[in-house]
Amino acid sequence: MENTYEIMTGNEACTHAAIAAGMRFFAGYPITPATEIAELSSEWLPKVGGKYMQMEDELASMAAIIGASSAGAKAMTATSGPGYSLMQENLGYAAMAEVPIVVAYAMRQGPCQGVATLPAQGDIMQVRWGVHGDHPIIAVAPASVGEVYTETIRAFNLAETYRVPVVIMTDAMLAHMSERIRIPDSSEYECVDRKRPTCPPEEFKPFADDGTGIPPMASFGDGYRWYCSGLIHDETGFPVSDNPQLTSDSIKRLVGKVENNLKDIESYEEYKTEDAEYLIVSIGLLSRSVKDAVDQARQEGIKVGVFRPITVWPFPEQRLAELSQNKRKLFVCEMNEGQLYHVVRESAGVTPVVQITQNNGKMIAAETILKALKEEI
Repeated sequence: MENTYEIMTGNEACTHAAIAAGMRFFAGYPITPATEIAELSSEWLPKVGGKYMQMEDELASMAAIIGASSAGAKAMTATSGPGYSLMQENLGYAAMAEVPIVVAYAMRQGPCQGVATLPAQGDIMQVRWGVHGDHPIIAVAPASVGEVYTETIRAFNLAETYRVPVVIMTDAMLAHMSERIRIPDSSEYECVDRKRPTCPPEEFKPFADDGTGIPPMASFGDGYRWYCSGLIHDETGFPVSDNPQLTSDSIKRLVGKVENNLKDIESYEEYKTEDAEYLIVSIGLLSRSVKDAVDQARQEGIKVGVFRPITVWPFPEQRLAELSQNKRKLFVCEMNEGQLYHVVRESAGVTPVVQITQNNGKMIAAETILKALKEEI
């Protein structure tokens, strides 16, 4: 097998990988720093028989990809902070109606319009809890352009497998930086397609649990009747507002699609953790600065390692709890006022947890991280 290498930006890698994963529909609205994904989709999708739609706003973009996915297409949109805020209602609809979609989300400095061209990590909690009510969602945070490629493919596979929205969390810097990456051959990865019904159309119940917690999904127009509602519903798709037990069962099944499959969904990286006395938790591109700081600390005899959640939601709390048991301190390094810190603290048990934060639109330098580490040990 001959290796293929290309120089790509994060946004280029995301678009390229989405098409490789089977994306055939993109709807979006321009927003810095994610606009290039829309631009490239408009150019590349027609070449593979796909469709691109320029929408009037982010609400319509989300509605369009839900419709396309319901008709059987793998679909994606791309956005950033203010646009993602506008997508929340339809994101909840996708979760409730169990429509697989992918959102490429390039985080930028907020709140509100903030600074459109600067990176940040202030949207970690919004990605998980922006939608009201208990709902299933998966979010991945790549740390390099090459990982943007592989995680985008995985995002589509997760969406199709579990019928949930999946968010790819990059940031303004990773979206626009260029790196030389290896393009995997199609034989090296699997493209998962949603489970289809096998029963006759007259026996089909669109939300009937087949024992896996994930109902087979028919496409609009292929002969199966499907009542698709954002209301809590029974296995036929019709509302169950007068039945508390069915309401509870429906929500538990929705949430259970993720919670019952953590081993297959969660992904993380451990760096020099084997003999570490201290541990730094960080996600995304920032984790590369953290690794540099750890390498410098090691040269000074400080035994420190890195735990990097690649799947941010669900958060790999069990593995972090295991790693925390014999550590003197945990550090959480993030570009916000401490959103990840609260999640880590819940997993750390009695191990002290220290914040290393910077929220000014700039990547935290390795020297700043090392200095903060040395002040606390």
